[in-house]
Amino acid sequence: MKILSILAPLMAMVLFFGSQAARAEPLEVGQPAPDFSLPDQSGKVHKLADYRGKWLALYFYVKDDTPGCTEQACKYRDDIHQLTDLGAQVVGVSVDNSASHANFAKKYNLPFPLLADSKGETAARYDSLRGDGSMAKRNTFLIDPQGRIAKVYLSASTSRNSAEVIEDLKKLKGS
Repeated sequence: MKILSILAPLMAMVLFFGSQAARAEPLEVGQPAPDFSLPDQSGKVHKLADYRGKWLALYFYVKDDTPGCTEQACKYRDDIHQLTDLGAQVVGVSVDNSASHANFAKKYNLPFPLLADSKGETAARYDSLRGDGSMAKRNTFLIDPQGRIAKVYLSASTSRNSAEVIEDLKKLKGS
């Protein structure tokens, strides 16, 4: 019993500090974007380095084919020409698997990769994983051509996120 009374507080401390250590620090403008290597809806692996020399709108979303996530994805789809004209690529990330992403992309004719972060490791590095690890937070990161965070959109608006990215790209590029 005495050992248990000593071990219980020790285990509580280990669990608390261990979970704190696993949590990513919030990303800030100017920091290098965390690397990733994830499969898309077709199984093709994408890495941050693939987007070097281009602007990247990397958006994390909660779940395929839900109302808010569908609205956000379709806004990016509808704005894709403006984004590409500004030299930007769009990539969505959630903890759903590639098959779910494939169905979602096909259903809504999404012309950009949806990356399957099924273990939530990339979302965690971007401080975009919900506490229980079952879903990503709705955060977007605008990454510059050198791979640095140019803008952070926490709790991004499903209806305005792509328009905000376009506005900020124009400002950042001086257009």
